[in-house]
Amino acid sequence: MSASEIILALVTLQRAAELIISSHNTRKLIARGALEVGPRHYPLIVAVHTAWLTALWMFGRDQPVSGDFLLLYLALQGLRFWVMWTLGSRWTTRIIVLPGHPLVSTGPYRFLSHPNYAVVIGEIAVLPLVFGLGWLAAIFTVLNGAVLTMRIRAENSALASRTSSRQA
Repeated sequence: MSASEIILALVTLQRAAELIISSHNTRKLIARGALEVGPRHYPLIVAVHTAWLTALWMFGRDQPVSGDFLLLYLALQGLRFWVMWTLGSRWTTRIIVLPGHPLVSTGPYRFLSHPNYAVVIGEIAVLPLVFGLGWLAAIFTVLNGAVLTMRIRAENSALASRTSSRQA
């Protein structure tokens, strides 16, 4: 296996593990009375991420690895794990609102309202650059931006209605 293939295999395994964790957390949250918000855009997010990873396998598997961009990608993984650790059992890949529970305001949420999306934006752009695929980074940054725009609108709407219902 080449270094590129090892990196892509590890990223693929990480994403698969995250989907398992997300599914587990989603089921537990729904059982506790949580509601999913904005599920219609979720297949688009899955499609963009699947296409991104597939394109990386197609075009990046035999490319040389940039150590600098790999270090930047690894730093983003540290931030990703910080987000997941902070949210704990509330971390999912969907928008799940748990009524009666305060919003998380610790960890990276002290600094950004959507730190996970900042990480995803970075990952989508940086991992192709690890393999010298700037054109792939550009294409998927635009596609990811489009689906994240829908996602953040849906999440902000859910959070705003939750806040206004508590104040009423």
